[in-house]
Amino acid sequence: MHDYRRLLKGEVLIDLFCLDNEVTGVSGEIFIAAPAAAVWNSLTNYDNLHKTLPKVIASRVIEKRGREIVIDQTGRTGILIFERTVQFRLRVIEEYIRKIAFEQISGDFHIYHGEWRLETIPENEGTLLHYHAEIKPRFFAPPILVNFVQRQDLPGILMAHKRHAEAETC
Repeated sequence: MHDYRRLLKGEVLIDLFCLDNEVTGVSGEIFIAAPAAAVWNSLTNYDNLHKTLPKVIASRVIEKRGREIVIDQTGRTGILIFERTVQFRLRVIEEYIRKIAFEQISGDFHIYHGEWRLETIPENEGTLLHYHAEIKPRFFAPPILVNFVQRQDLPGILMAHKRHAEAETC
């Protein structure tokens, strides 16, 4: 998905794909003019994500054992009359400053797993933030609606991480 030229110009790249059994795949990338440590801090501030990310209502760490963390989150998803509150518990595995893998262990999705990856770009003094997830809600939401919501919401989430990480380096 890399298009460094577009990413360095400030574009947010989103790619959606349909998988078997009505699972939606989504990927996104953004260039952040901040060191990987600042991006990492934005991603892993789990107890305060509701203060920095759109549509996150609550987020809190339930348990932490080394690189493995369990987080409860509540958010809003959908559009207009199809908007709803969702709750889920995630198991997160951190590889410091490189990758955060996540998987729902209970909640409102049949399938919700993916990862955040950080790629340092020294010549541009910044970090590429990559996101990939596979999603299938437990509630009625046709794949076309899930795709639409992801296309609408993911850029805002990526931009929020960008703003937060870049503000930390000022």
